[in-house]
Amino acid sequence: MTTSGDQTTRRWSDVLMPRTFTLWTMVLGIASVISQVGIIVTGGAVRLTASGLGCSEWPRCTPESYVATPEMGINGAIEFGNRLLTFVLAAIAVLTILALWRVRKTHRNLVIMSIVLLFGIPGQAVIGGITVWTDLNPWIVMLHFLLSAGMVSIAALLAHRIGAERRARITRTPAVKLQDGASTKLTSISAVVVYIAGWFTLIFGTIVTGSGPHGGDPSAPRHDFDPLIVTRFHTAPVYLMTLMALILLVVMYRINTSQRQRRAVWGFTAVLVFQALVGFYQHFNGLPIAVVLLHMLGTGLVAWMMTIVLDVFNSKYATRPTETELPTGDAAPEQLTNA
Repeated sequence: MTTSGDQTTRRWSDVLMPRTFTLWTMVLGIASVISQVGIIVTGGAVRLTASGLGCSEWPRCTPESYVATPEMGINGAIEFGNRLLTFVLAAIAVLTILALWRVRKTHRNLVIMSIVLLFGIPGQAVIGGITVWTDLNPWIVMLHFLLSAGMVSIAALLAHRIGAERRARITRTPAVKLQDGASTKLTSISAVVVYIAGWFTLIFGTIVTGSGPHGGDPSAPRHDFDPLIVTRFHTAPVYLMTLMALILLVVMYRINTSQRQRRAVWGFTAVLVFQALVGFYQHFNGLPIAVVLLHMLGTGLVAWMMTIVLDVFNSKYATRPTETELPTGDAAPEQLTNA
């Protein structure tokens, strides 16, 4: 006899750990990207409000307390609040793993990506701790940001694939391809160059930041680089990204690209223009805090969109059924582990 409690438990189990790709799985995929972008923005807020040493210790906030105290003021509250967001990211990562666990045999790579995101979170925390121990050394701050940007890229790939799997089930399409339109050698190479140039832009951007006035604390060490020179190094790959975006915009209307490919290119172009305008404004207006924070948001969006552009012109990923959806006599689940 099945009790009402058993049914309720089973119902919640099927919601949290579905046997296929549900709306819940899709929501978690999007939440992963947004939360990873969000931690970049909140980390930027910590630095821009000079709250980097608001908690003077790690993993404690003070030598006596794990939490911020009223005596630490607003800087302590901001820094401790940013630390608490780590638990939000961890919760989303754990829920994502659970949501994908029952499709692990047919979609192993998706589960691996979700696990990488989970293990990246303690990595962020440890590097954040080293940042505090080194009194906000700009090279360590750089590593902290770049790990976050890498996690945005992984989360974007994961969400993109979950989205394709979800569409396949809504439209009852056997195999939905991420590269669902035409791609030539030119568009493929352009997308790769966009992605590589994007990473050079992010790397040089952190060096520019380490040479600027917003170090997270008045006593924080700064690079000895000439800010103007490192800014030019930062903008050089931006020009290359702009050129590649223009090539993609022109070529994609001359071949049979899909609506999703075109949306990806236009989305990336819009983010690139936004980021360039914000970057130029902050450079020539003394780096106002609110504008720099917008630029931090833009870095997360660039990491997101450059990953999608790479995916829609180069990915070989195609959706496939889960174990419960395999027709009788189809390939054994273990043959589908490379999905």
